[in-house]
Amino acid sequence: MPIIHSSTDMGSLGKELEHVNVSRAGIDKWQKHTNTVNDFWKTIESYFEKLDIKNKAVKVYQDGMFADGKMAMTIINEGIKSGSKNSEIILKLINRGAILIKTEDFKIVKEEYDGFQSVLKSKNNFHKLLLLLRYKILKPVFLFRRDKFIARTIAETLGADETGILFIGAFHNIIKKLPKDIIVVQLKEIAKIRKYQKLIQSNSKKKSHQLELLMKYFIKK
Repeated sequence: MPIIHSSTDMGSLGKELEHVNVSRAGIDKWQKHTNTVNDFWKTIESYFEKLDIKNKAVKVYQDGMFADGKMAMTIINEGIKSGSKNSEIILKLINRGAILIKTEDFKIVKEEYDGFQSVLKSKNNFHKLLLLLRYKILKPVFLFRRDKFIARTIAETLGADETGILFIGAFHNIIKKLPKDIIVVQLKEIAKIRKYQKLIQSNSKKKSHQLELLMKYFIKK
């Protein structure tokens, strides 16, 4: 399922990224966005609480999850401590019998993370601009490499009679890379989440009605 990451899901970069977005969108608009994201995750939580997975083989895949075993559980628990609803939902699924799978390659994830972090950490405006341009040019490459690895991981680990639950950022492109025999059900449409994320950073008042409609769509159960 495509997801909208909250600032807590972004780890140490969350506060810095939130500061940038507040400056761009304005306090009121960003607060409304924050409320929408919180309600979005409540809707997702409600869905999985009602989902019958008893006596079923269920595997959970999470973008950014580059570990398994004890380390993966440490990451999940740290996410819960910081307020991540995403991590909380995954733990509940695990407690009901689902298996968390190592979804990504650490080196690939770190490469993208470091590129984005360098932009946010730079104090020199000219240098920040150069780093931002570099990141924007390389971002499609980062996403392609990550998507290819994620799709291959799912293909190799998901059995014929098993159910996979994928929590993935909306700008990833996984579906087309999955084997044709895997049936995909989207809880929320990827295209709408992508559109929303672009609109929330837009200053166009003409598109405010579209934004309102999308906000209602995300919190509808």
